[in-house]
Amino acid sequence: MSKNAEIADIFDRIADILDLLEDNPFRIRAYRNAARNIRELNEDIEDVAARGELTKIPGIGTDLAQKIKEFLTTGTIRDYEELRKKVPEELIELLAIQGLGPKTIARLNRELGVRNLNDLERVLETKEILKLRGMGEKKVEDIRRGIELFKQSSARIPLGIALPLAEEIIEGIVKIPGTRGTIAAGSLRRMKETIGDIDILTLAEQRERVVKAFTKLPLVKEILAAGDTKGSVVLKNGIQVDLRVVEPDSYGAALQYFTGSKAHNIKLRTLAIEKGLKINEYGVFRGKEKIGGETEEEVYTVLGIPWIPPELREDRGEIEAALSGKLPVLVQLEDIKGDLHVHSKWSDGNATVEEMVAKARELGYEYIAVTDHSPSSRIAKGLSIERLYEKKKEIESLNKKLKDIRILMGAEVDIKSDGSLDYPDDVLKTLDIVIASVHSGFKMDRETMTRRIIKALQNPFVHILAHPTGRLIGEREPYEVDIEEVIEAAKRYGKAIELNSYYLRLDLNDINVRKAIGSGVKIVISTDSHLPDHMHMMRFGVATARRGWAEKKDVLNTMDFEELSKWLKETKSL
Repeated sequence: MSKNAEIADIFDRIADILDLLEDNPFRIRAYRNAARNIRELNEDIEDVAARGELTKIPGIGTDLAQKIKEFLTTGTIRDYEELRKKVPEELIELLAIQGLGPKTIARLNRELGVRNLNDLERVLETKEILKLRGMGEKKVEDIRRGIELFKQSSARIPLGIALPLAEEIIEGIVKIPGTRGTIAAGSLRRMKETIGDIDILTLAEQRERVVKAFTKLPLVKEILAAGDTKGSVVLKNGIQVDLRVVEPDSYGAALQYFTGSKAHNIKLRTLAIEKGLKINEYGVFRGKEKIGGETEEEVYTVLGIPWIPPELREDRGEIEAALSGKLPVLVQLEDIKGDLHVHSKWSDGNATVEEMVAKARELGYEYIAVTDHSPSSRIAKGLSIERLYEKKKEIESLNKKLKDIRILMGAEVDIKSDGSLDYPDDVLKTLDIVIASVHSGFKMDRETMTRRIIKALQNPFVHILAHPTGRLIGEREPYEVDIEEVIEAAKRYGKAIELNSYYLRLDLNDINVRKAIGSGVKIVISTDSHLPDHMHMMRFGVATARRGWAEKKDVLNTMDFEELSKWLKETKSL
């Protein structure tokens, strides 16, 4: 939803500027929270404004609601335009570099004249940066790594941003008369965690007319190309979208070809050559005779193999598995019976337990685990033992009233630096579900971090290890940890490992999902939701699990409530 994204971007940019101006941290956090909640809103903000319900969005008070109305009416926010004059745009962009905080950037600007990335790289190269008080070689190396990560991530778009945007573009193309079969291709269809640009295919007879209409869609900022069968545009947020309009008898071949991956397609072409065939974007050919290409299934069937789900097409053994009849039956979104990691207003969530449960019911779940933070997470308003038991009473009371869904009383418990947990065992044993996670000490060496996590997994009352590498895509690298050792420990102690569906985590990633299930460790696909609408991100986690070859049997929360309860109790008794 374009207006949602535009307003969220402005609020994030206001927070960036205030950060550099060293403004009130609570004010900065208010803009950040508002931006996140607007970006992840599950309906158009214009509709919310029309109903006069902007202040019902968590984190949106009267002042921010007024700014949203101003943008919807005028296309800009006066206060934002005034703020922009105070800080150079390129300086703000440096905030995205891991290892550089606003105070450091402000000092670099003030003392060394750094105004952009080129200036920063210059002072790193000449070692001028070492003149700054408190700046040592280790810090400089961290900044260099941060720049490398920044450059890599700047060229890629997170799945959680790209997919909703592609769906909006597809919705616009579907409305063009004469189109059918409109679908995303490329790395987006393979559901990679980040993508370069958006590729879309559609069927139409009057192809040039469709391309022309595509270039006039409301989100388009710039037209790069508009030919007979292909159009390329840049959207208002800078993302490139390519549309290919194909003929019916080549649709399947084109979809297969443009879905990729390149490595998968090369192996498929090699297989075709061995059979005396040729495959390209127009079809499958034996000599000059076209023998397939109208559907994707036809392309694969002609080669003597079943259709391969797009998420698997990475040349990681999927073609060999197809040839031997051993393709996995991948988990589906419909298989998920509940979400085992959500937060409420008891800690840093923005909704009540009842509101989170209502959303779970709407999604057709059998159960939901409300797992608020433990005391060490002060910034997340972690629960003292007293407050934890107050929450427990509320959940017990709600469970007595509910007939169609069960609430599990849980906690996301910090793993301390020595591997001990943030609640004592006599508290942990009273909970239905315990999720252990690292929220501090990210710079530990590999061996120490691995020992820390394994010690937590040894605790008899822990069920799940959450977001096990701590990464934030494009923002924070994973901490150093031997994930293979962690997986082996999870197997040894009968624990599950989370695949966190939040679109900037997707942690475990697809490679590590495959390692986990290959070792016989169950994964849990959960959302870490802080708002009811966040629970829709389950689809990103399921997609990542599918990329990791996960089947229904590999995923803990595909169990019904009775099976899950049995597993949770058995894990405690191991």
